[in-house]
Amino acid sequence: MAILPSIRRNRTELARLHSDMDDLIKAFFGDWTLPSYETKLWPPIDISDEENSICVRAEVPGCKAENIDISVQGNTLTIRGEKKYSEEKKEKGYYHVESSYGSFRRDITLSSEVEPAKIEAACKDGILTVTLPKTEKVKPIKVKVKGQ
Repeated sequence: MAILPSIRRNRTELARLHSDMDDLIKAFFGDWTLPSYETKLWPPIDISDEENSICVRAEVPGCKAENIDISVQGNTLTIRGEKKYSEEKKEKGYYHVESSYGSFRRDITLSSEVEPAKIEAACKDGILTVTLPKTEKVKPIKVKVKGQ
């Protein structure tokens, strides 16, 4: 097996600097993963493809049902929401305020066509459950085989 040299095309000075910086960081850190650069999708979801429907469960702790929007366009389910939390304590000798807030959006590609008018969603104990019934044309049909 022969090792072929990589051919670099004409690049701008900025692109060359970017590449050199990437090489420097990789040389120093190796294969380490840097926590500040890791991306996590939020909220985490579970998708189950059942016989007659697709069920999506999302962890949305601290989100109220009225702050969550769900839409379906084509074969894409979009879940949007906003988390708002604030706790304030005033007692003798101290004052403490703790807040947590932020918005999120997840786009999920569905494995089959669904009936938009029959979609149901419920939020209980920080778990959002979306049930998307499949269209009649994508449901499996069972055919009985006759013997002779």
